[in-house]
Amino acid sequence: MDPVRNPYAPGAGQRPPELAGRGRELDVFDVVLERIARGRPERSLMLTGLRGVGKTVLLNTLRSQAITHLWGTGKIEARPDQSLRRPVAAALHMAVRELAPRHRAPDRIDGFLGVLKAFAQRSTPPGRGGVAPKLRDRWQPGIDVPASSGRADSGDIEIDLVELLTDAAAVATDVGTGIAIFIDEMQDLGAEDVSALCAACHELSQLGAPLIVVGAGLPHLPAVLSAAKSYSERLFRYQRIDRLDRIAADQALCAPAEREEVEYEAKALDLLYEKSGGYPYFVQAYGKATWDHAPRSPITAADVRVAAPEAEAELAVGFFGSRFERATPAEREYMRAMATLSLVEGEEGGGRDDMDAAVPTAEIARSLGRKPASLSPARDALIKKGLIYSGERGTVAFTVPHFGRYLRTQPA
Repeated sequence: MDPVRNPYAPGAGQRPPELAGRGRELDVFDVVLERIARGRPERSLMLTGLRGVGKTVLLNTLRSQAITHLWGTGKIEARPDQSLRRPVAAALHMAVRELAPRHRAPDRIDGFLGVLKAFAQRSTPPGRGGVAPKLRDRWQPGIDVPASSGRADSGDIEIDLVELLTDAAAVATDVGTGIAIFIDEMQDLGAEDVSALCAACHELSQLGAPLIVVGAGLPHLPAVLSAAKSYSERLFRYQRIDRLDRIAADQALCAPAEREEVEYEAKALDLLYEKSGGYPYFVQAYGKATWDHAPRSPITAADVRVAAPEAEAELAVGFFGSRFERATPAEREYMRAMATLSLVEGEEGGGRDDMDAAVPTAEIARSLGRKPASLSPARDALIKKGLIYSGERGTVAFTVPHFGRYLRTQPA
């Protein structure tokens, strides 16, 4: 079939042509927006899940919902080597600029921008925020008003962020709307930044202020938040984003194809779900390859079998291989042991090749003939790189679906 008309989009953070299986999350967020608009208390929202389940796509879609409700919005992507100060200032600057044309008092906007500029330019003291200290941060956020003094500029990120977000929420209150800050890869924030963000959300919740944080991260994000502030378990609304069920996966494939007057045979859909496991990124990857190889409609199971090796080769390079290459030899050895043990765990759990099974770290050490303490550096480095996570104490699992299957196909 015509590759130009191929509707599928297996890209990082790229919205698929049919956002299937996420209706519940969209409905929940609509309720959050409406409740805040009516002055009702609401919690900030945290989306968690493995890589490839569409967290970034959903985060962007929720932002679009907020914009539709005339909220001010800003988005950042957390990085382990960057303090929260600069990106959150840029996100709030964007959000307030969206609200400014509707504000009746320009002086109030300028007053907030002066506080924002002071916050952005304030250097991080030694040992705080995970960045090297500087005499003065030279970054200029493009704000014409002079920096204020005495508000959000103490240098203590927790004090400053509470004051900054409180002032931003006051601007939104003036306009009769809200502000939403969207943070992707939230598990990569430094410990003190996470603590500051929790403290700010706690203060905003107590005040009933119209500002929320919507975060997205790997499955261990709740544990990261809980380690920063014990009350974070009650502070946020957590939503686990998982793979698609069969009905949603079929919809993700069939709806875009029907718009191009193309159909699938039932057995083709059976095989596509078996290959993709329902993970949205894989659904798009197999769908795209199958479309390109199918000679005509309806698409058959034979077309899927012919196309599958191409989809798998592309995933092996772009989705799995790029992550594998980031690991050191010691880290690769650790992951290979995980892959072997996760297969055993899957068989014990019902005979499935379950790559997401958590593996006890003690078993990994035993299989490698090493002491657990000697493997801690490799484990910690893999967690920091986002390749594995520790969901429960004493266990680890892959953050990438089917990564164990991929590792077992690679030569030692």
